[in-house]
Amino acid sequence: MSPAASFAGKVALVSGVGQAGQIGAAIAAALGEAGAKVVVAARRRDALEARVQELEARGIAAALAAGNLGDPAAARGAVATAEQRFGGLDLLINAAGGLTSYGPFLESDVAALDRELASNLRTVFAMSQAAIPALRRRGGGAIVNFASIAVRQPQPSLAAYAAAKGGVAALTRALAREFGDDRIRVNAIAPEAVRTAANERDMGSGARFVELADLVRTVLWLASDAAATVTGHVLPLLAAPD
Repeated sequence: MSPAASFAGKVALVSGVGQAGQIGAAIAAALGEAGAKVVVAARRRDALEARVQELEARGIAAALAAGNLGDPAAARGAVATAEQRFGGLDLLINAAGGLTSYGPFLESDVAALDRELASNLRTVFAMSQAAIPALRRRGGGAIVNFASIAVRQPQPSLAAYAAAKGGVAALTRALAREFGDDRIRVNAIAPEAVRTAANERDMGSGARFVELADLVRTVLWLASDAAATVTGHVLPLLAAPD
């Protein structure tokens, strides 16, 4: 995957790069191939060690930050790793999250909402709060969040997930407005299901998917100087028609 944008001299922090984090891993690799130094973050250290080895084998400068990224202390630790290892932070890609609850709304309980908020919104909130002071110290930067097409096109049995991702979309717009004067851009993507090994297993190869390469290119464009005037957007990514 060879993006056109150059990230030479940039430092990126990418969350959601654990054992099951195929999307985050692809983004981290693409940023590294385009010249960025990359910190990968997720809950499990062993999975991250394997990711760092993969990146370093490709000649990419990489470090890891393990912990529950919804915990403000762990989020601050991830940012500190970027600053201590690579001298600063320019880009935050909040790719952590995913569907944790599925079922009819009237059969759900509040615990389902709590799980979705913890997985999809709390991590974005904590990581952004930790990263923005570091981005300020670099004179600006970019944040790319992961919402979902469920924000625009809700589906039955996904109410809690849609609510959490709706929070990500609202937070994206709020941060873009609040930190625009600091030259910090904040955008989100809102994809339909992405073609990953897990999604193909769960949904079947006959389902329609957003191709991973297309998603990665979109994330890198939003993070790049080519999108220097783009902020506060929640960009839908639709599966290619059959």
